[in-house]
Amino acid sequence: MIAGKRYVGLKSDIWSSGVVLYAMVCGFLPFEDPKTSNLYKKILAGDYKLPKFLSQDCAHFISKILNTDPEKRYGIEEIRGHPWFK
Repeated sequence: MIAGKRYVGLKSDIWSSGVVLYAMVCGFLPFEDPKTSNLYKKILAGDYKLPKFLSQDCAHFISKILNTDPEKRYGIEEIRGHPWFK
């Protein structure tokens, strides 16, 4: 959405839920910057860190949901089939 690309509702909603999931399991947001332009750059680049305290399954799951390419981002079936989700 920030890049001005075509809106793909479900894939955008999955990405947004990934941001919420990240905040829930990590205790902080994946993308933060006081300057809006820098924040947008981080979001567009997928520039976030996965804390070491996350399990490998959880870190993998979040990385697939926060993929900046909607075509490569997990869909509903992949989410439901992931070991961490189960």
